[in-house]
Amino acid sequence: MEKTVDIKNQAGTEKLAASLAATAGAGDVILMHGTLGMGKSAFCRAYIRALADNPDEEVPSPTFTLVQVYELEPLPVWHFDLYRLSDPEEVHELDIEDAFNEAVSLIEWPDRLEYLTPENRLDIYIEPGSNPDARQIKLVAHGNDWEKRLDSVTGKVA
Repeated sequence: MEKTVDIKNQAGTEKLAASLAATAGAGDVILMHGTLGMGKSAFCRAYIRALADNPDEEVPSPTFTLVQVYELEPLPVWHFDLYRLSDPEEVHELDIEDAFNEAVSLIEWPDRLEYLTPENRLDIYIEPGSNPDARQIKLVAHGNDWEKRLDSVTGKVA
């Protein structure tokens, strides 16, 4: 199942991320695809702030640490940036399997996972839109109840 949403600006990206966060459940794996500067980190930051119900929640990029863990209520979020990994086996050192089972996993540069990519996941592809601030965001559901959740999420944003 696939849905595409045209976003006018960063506020629209934040609204989509917050709508998606409202449907969060333990074991959710969300893979963020897009080139540098497309807004993967901005989407993740908005998602985490919405789940924390705190617009001022400090959400540093995991570029150098590779993972940031947020012990939020109602569930934890693990934000991964796999850009600097060269071998998919390196993700085991990040305890990624724990995140897949117990938390929401937001993963930037998921191509580094290769054969370790979970079957049940949501792929989010962020591409340029019609102007410099706009984005086209494609949501591709794989397994679980993503299809039902995406109907609710995209209805609030589109």
